[in-house]
Amino acid sequence: MGLLSAIQIFSRTARCQLSTSKSWFSTKSAPLGGKNILLMGLPGAGKTTVGKIVANKLGLPAVDVDDDVLEPAWKMPVAAKLAELGGRRFLEEEGRTLSNFSASGCIVSLTGSNPLHGEAMQHLKQNGVVVYLDVDSRDVLERLGRMKVNRIVGQEDGVSSMRDILLYRKQFYEKWLDVRVFCGMRDTVEEVAEKVLKAVERYLEHDEETYVSTRSGASESPDRKTYFSDVVIEGLAADGGLYVPKKGFPDVPKGEWLRLISMSYPERALVLLEKCIHPLDVSPLDLRSMVFKAYGDNFSSDRVAPVKHLVKNQYIQELFHGPTASFKDLALQLMPQLFAHCLPPMCNFLILVATSGDTGSAVLSGFSRLSGADRHRTGVLVFFPEEGVSEVQKLQMTSFREGNARAASVLSDFDFCQKSIKRMFGESGLTGHLAVEYGTVLSTANSINWARLLPQVVYHSSSYLDLCRDGVINFGDPLDVCIPTGNFGNAMSALYAKQMGIPIRKVICASNHNRVVSDFLSTGRYDLQGRPLLLSHSPAIDILKSSNLERFIHHVSGRNSRLVDDVFTHLHTQERFQLPEYLLGRMQQEVQAGWCSEEDCLAAVQELHSQTGYLMDTHTAVAKVVADRLQDGSCPTVLCSTAHYGKFAPAVFKALRIQNVPPDPVEQLEQLGAAASEPAAHGEMMSRLRQRGGSERRALQADYSVLVEEVESMIQDSFLKVA
Repeated sequence: MGLLSAIQIFSRTARCQLSTSKSWFSTKSAPLGGKNILLMGLPGAGKTTVGKIVANKLGLPAVDVDDDVLEPAWKMPVAAKLAELGGRRFLEEEGRTLSNFSASGCIVSLTGSNPLHGEAMQHLKQNGVVVYLDVDSRDVLERLGRMKVNRIVGQEDGVSSMRDILLYRKQFYEKWLDVRVFCGMRDTVEEVAEKVLKAVERYLEHDEETYVSTRSGASESPDRKTYFSDVVIEGLAADGGLYVPKKGFPDVPKGEWLRLISMSYPERALVLLEKCIHPLDVSPLDLRSMVFKAYGDNFSSDRVAPVKHLVKNQYIQELFHGPTASFKDLALQLMPQLFAHCLPPMCNFLILVATSGDTGSAVLSGFSRLSGADRHRTGVLVFFPEEGVSEVQKLQMTSFREGNARAASVLSDFDFCQKSIKRMFGESGLTGHLAVEYGTVLSTANSINWARLLPQVVYHSSSYLDLCRDGVINFGDPLDVCIPTGNFGNAMSALYAKQMGIPIRKVICASNHNRVVSDFLSTGRYDLQGRPLLLSHSPAIDILKSSNLERFIHHVSGRNSRLVDDVFTHLHTQERFQLPEYLLGRMQQEVQAGWCSEEDCLAAVQELHSQTGYLMDTHTAVAKVVADRLQDGSCPTVLCSTAHYGKFAPAVFKALRIQNVPPDPVEQLEQLGAAASEPAAHGEMMSRLRQRGGSERRALQADYSVLVEEVESMIQDSFLKVA
């Protein structure tokens, strides 16, 4: 049911009582159960005018707290009351008066100071949905100036500026909101009113914001509703497909992007993620707490994912300032909090992860930061290839030895690890046994999990906004992004950022000599027959089965789940498939692809260091080589620097032609740090390496049954075992 049609029922029975008596409004016939829509925002945000417009469109009564509640109760203008009492006493009197207010089915415009009184807001929220008009403070100051308002509640003479008071008040608005209406710069009251209508419609229609599998989306039962909390916990769809939002991504207007330019990374993340996560799945207040915890002082850069000029028209986004020094931290400092928030009661969960290097330590780090019952109900088991990751990555992962967090190496490659985990999820006998015997459910934190992929959309958006802030481009100018590509999750998140409105011209996918993704994007043919996985200097992209290509094919095929199912069934049985020519053309409109030899990778590290003193890791070097070949120079290119160079120290030493390399990983990092002008290694990574967790490491045989035994042993030995 659309908002306007739903509201027709609402408006026929809506009543408003400006009295102290209990509301009599029936809750059965109204979409908000007879509740009010409470408009909250800064003084000058336009609440009164917006409220009247919204009320008129919906055929509901409009209540302005100043005009319809306070002044009739006080029998004097609000300004006179403020002058009589002063700021503090005014707030108390305003709060007491508002605590006696009762209404049903109204559009209520609060005063700018109402949210500062906790008891009054608690009273209002009992029968209201609080919609926060998040208007840019610059627009508010301009409006207040036109209105000749030079003093507001809380601003004593000579104490604080108007700007400081507005900034101070935002913490109270963030505390009480149910729905945020993020307003772009220079939005008119009519535009804000339209955003309010859409926000309320979204709030009412939670059932419309669901997720479908890439393999059965079109044929799924309309009675089955899969919400954000479901996909976070389940990870992989029951049919083996990957979850995607049924309605796709929201389109963000230009005015809102312009406002985001001046914001910090956590502030940008909060706004964008709120648009992608329904407030009934994760409330704005809870999401804010998670985001600011995820991107706080555990990142060594206050910009979290800073963008720096490299050479010519190339820029580099440093995605390695998190605690494990890889881009995976940008998702995995947040994802565990989302997972814990969505946990159903009375179950324990074991997170199974296959990693080609960086995901493992990032998952272990992120989940280890959970506390209390969330941590004791959640375990993590990471499988990694014994010969397919760097020594630093091994030491990072095996330094986590807590009872419910463990890493195990496997005498095979990443693809075997990933395939084994997918098989476990698909075996109902195994999952049923673990649930019945141990009360434990399996889930995953690989990029096949939507909550892993979604936060990555933020840093691709943020890199563009940083270039706008620094004057390199104006919003609307094109940008190319070059990404070292293995599992395609990073590239897919860039394409999602483009869907939201970031003007990315091309996503350039850079492969190493395991160039299966590059070959596929060039030919439309995916062929694994007789194709061995080759070890490389960039092991995190040593992948043959690229999981997130499934989401890309689903996207370019127009969400054709039958085609996706056929394609990946063919890949499973025949180890190859061929896309139709028309789909290849669609893919190449959005992505370009190239690959880099081992020799060229090392040469790029040495050349850039010689030119600039900047030291990049071998994955970033793969991206640079491919970008140099494919990018035409007509617009800036951002290289995604996915890891700190210290994680691949032996290869970097080889690239720099440095002899007498110390065998100790910590000494290697210290020596490389002395050779590089920037960037330094994260302190937590160095601390983990000094713990020497690798001394207790053992390798598992490449046998599916052995990995299953390890899963059961992990459950038995961890906090997950049911007494």
